[in-house]
Amino acid sequence: MMLSLTGGRVMLADGTIEKTNLRVDGGLIGALGETDVRAKGTWKMHDYLVLPAIIDLHGDAFERQIMPRPGVHFPLGLALTETDRQMAANGIATAYHGITYSWEPGLRGRDTVVELLDALTTYRDSLSCDTRVHLRYETFNTDGFDDVINWMSTGNVDLLAFNDHMPMITDNLANPNKVAKYADRSGLSNEAFIKLVENTQSHAPKVQGNIEHLAALAGRFDIPCASHDDETPEMRRMYHDLGVRICEFPVDEQTARSAVAIDDPVVMGAPNVLRGGSHCNRLCATEAARAGLSSVLTSDYYYPSLLYAAFKLANDGVVDFPTAWAMISSNPARAAGLTDRGEIAPGKRADLVVIDDSIPDLPRVVATIVGGRPVHLGDSGYRMCA
Repeated sequence: MMLSLTGGRVMLADGTIEKTNLRVDGGLIGALGETDVRAKGTWKMHDYLVLPAIIDLHGDAFERQIMPRPGVHFPLGLALTETDRQMAANGIATAYHGITYSWEPGLRGRDTVVELLDALTTYRDSLSCDTRVHLRYETFNTDGFDDVINWMSTGNVDLLAFNDHMPMITDNLANPNKVAKYADRSGLSNEAFIKLVENTQSHAPKVQGNIEHLAALAGRFDIPCASHDDETPEMRRMYHDLGVRICEFPVDEQTARSAVAIDDPVVMGAPNVLRGGSHCNRLCATEAARAGLSSVLTSDYYYPSLLYAAFKLANDGVVDFPTAWAMISSNPARAAGLTDRGEIAPGKRADLVVIDDSIPDLPRVVATIVGGRPVHLGDSGYRMCA
């Protein structure tokens, strides 16, 4: 498909924004500059921003499409399709679904993971976004160790993250409300969930060896790896030495600073930016960005947050706009090893988002283009085609 975008403010690969035209041909970005504005397939940008589309390395809001209420499940095909529509409407072209493989049964248990992987295989070609798997492996899930090896070897894992929520869960066992939340998610009674936690803690001697084995295997398969909720500089260094280079949601400034010092990408949540702080009283994403301690934002649990967080960081003077937008485009591409996207340059994949920023604190997605194909057209987008 050939498409020409004329009269827009285009963000170039060096971050500058220039009023120019660009051509999309065969799914790739073609020439920048002069184009035949009368040719078929010409869209008039009306001075809209034309930016590289968003790359989300960690989004798990799809879980709410699967189970919007405890114990209420919907078909995975429907859940994935509805999630895809929401992502495209918010300018996301590449999405890593954060699929948690836990020692817990239920929503984050083996059966759900297998069903999700099968559903993605079945429905991927019908989805608008380039949808990938970010497997969030709970390190105490030693029974799932062989599954992870198999899924990596068969190409089902695009990003592997090491999670350990055991300390947080054990700390909350004295809180009946927290236990009830965990139990509902897993489909167990409160008493059965507490017993499961106690039994799973006995797996501790196997955990470190499994991490080292999986990290080495990921390196052989060229699968990028992240560690989730790094608690100390020593933990970050340990993971770094294993080839786990993405530092995802470090809990404090000291740990984030240690990651930056060894040139590891630091991932923070975009909802953290919008809310003005962490919902669990950890490192503030805005202050991390201000101090140069964060290079990537992810949607985490709220897909619209990426677009609005980038604009908020710029509008509030935390960082300039090119730096803010790089945190949701070129930087995540680089962290995940995606060399074909994340910036607007000839020969790159034509993943683009057109933004109406006439209301600075409420930017609107006019159109999203994935691989050269328009996949979302908002109300204002119809003006472009006139």
